[in-house]
Amino acid sequence: MTRVDVADLVRVRTRYPEAVEEAAARRRRRPLVGDRGRLMIIAADHPARGALAVGDRRLAMANRIDLLERLCTALERAGVDGVLATADILEDLLLLGVLDDKVVVGSMNRGGLAGAAFELDDRFTGHRAQDLARLGFDAGKLLLRIDYDDPGSLDTLHATARAIDEMAAHRLPVFVEPFICRRAGGRLVTDLSAEAVTRSIAIASGLAGTSAYTWLKIPVTDDPDDMARVMETSTLPAVLLGGEVGASAEETARAYEKWRGALQLPTVQGLVVGRSLLYPVDGDVAGAVDTAVGLL
Repeated sequence: MTRVDVADLVRVRTRYPEAVEEAAARRRRRPLVGDRGRLMIIAADHPARGALAVGDRRLAMANRIDLLERLCTALERAGVDGVLATADILEDLLLLGVLDDKVVVGSMNRGGLAGAAFELDDRFTGHRAQDLARLGFDAGKLLLRIDYDDPGSLDTLHATARAIDEMAAHRLPVFVEPFICRRAGGRLVTDLSAEAVTRSIAIASGLAGTSAYTWLKIPVTDDPDDMARVMETSTLPAVLLGGEVGASAEETARAYEKWRGALQLPTVQGLVVGRSLLYPVDGDVAGAVDTAVGLL
């Protein structure tokens, strides 16, 4: 993988913090959707929610230099359009000079820490619309988890709607990732049934004063045969959420086939995939990325 000099990165951060904004100003930008008409985005915003596990490795994403090296390797591959991450990671990548001609998506709400009692109180503790505009980033992403038994979900809905309004005011696209959730045994469980995903799409599509800049980030349902009907719920452009694909080559192959089928649907414009490409079962980041790009 591409090597990252941690001493040099820390030296710049220590002595020259203005380098971040200067690197952002120099970055060569591109349209959100290029000539190919498809998007392949690498996601790496998990650590800021305390979600560091990959499979049975509980702290796999905790080593920042290792994560940056994996990201650099992925971003070098042909067909990779960009990256989704929080400010700390995106700024490291800016300083490393690997974001030219890439789509840069800032993660906006990271307050709902994984496993916390307040996990559904998902406040906007990451990028604001004004931050993304100031740095010349290309889009934002927010997570919208709704539990019908949790009154706090209404606060998240309200904050989400206002964030979409603010992004639209800057003419910045925002990827909304909606889920219907419930508490079970003290844990937050995501409902990936066709009905739940359909309902979440309908709710997310109608938020804010305009949907002109809203994209959806949607999981493949438990039964992939339901996806055609599910995606008829909205005319908003959508990307597929990758998620974890399992601990074996067979499970990985099944996940890829689910993505392949869903990518044929008219509203689906691409993939946003993180851990399954950055930490593949066989350790071959470049190979995993190339396989995912091939699905497009």
